[in-house]
Amino acid sequence: MSNLDGELTHREQQLLKIRRDSDTKAAELVKMEKMLQQTKNLLDKKTESVSESQDFQENMEDLEERVRSSRRHRRNSLHHTQMLESQMKTVKGELVGTLDHLQELRNVLRRSQQKAEERKATMEKLAAGLR
Repeated sequence: MSNLDGELTHREQQLLKIRRDSDTKAAELVKMEKMLQQTKNLLDKKTESVSESQDFQENMEDLEERVRSSRRHRRNSLHHTQMLESQMKTVKGELVGTLDHLQELRNVLRRSQQKAEERKATMEKLAAGLR
């Protein structure tokens, strides 16, 4: 019996050791699951960060393209403005020439009207003298 008691005690000790090992392994497993969850959370955050970084990069590229487009538009507008200013100077010069010509024509017309009035007066005098 003592032999059986010894074997039973030995088996109980092995069982206790297995239980302790099992509890230890279970605790380690819980720790590892927590670590795995933390790692997963960090990976998710990193993935979100990479995604946000990609979104940020896309936004930056979009803004850079808008700036380039705006600069092209500004250069084109400046060139167009310069062309319009040049045309305006040409038209202004033509208007000055036209105005000078119109003033000359007005002066010619005044002189012609004045001569016509003088001739008319002369004709009336001659006509009055003939009566």
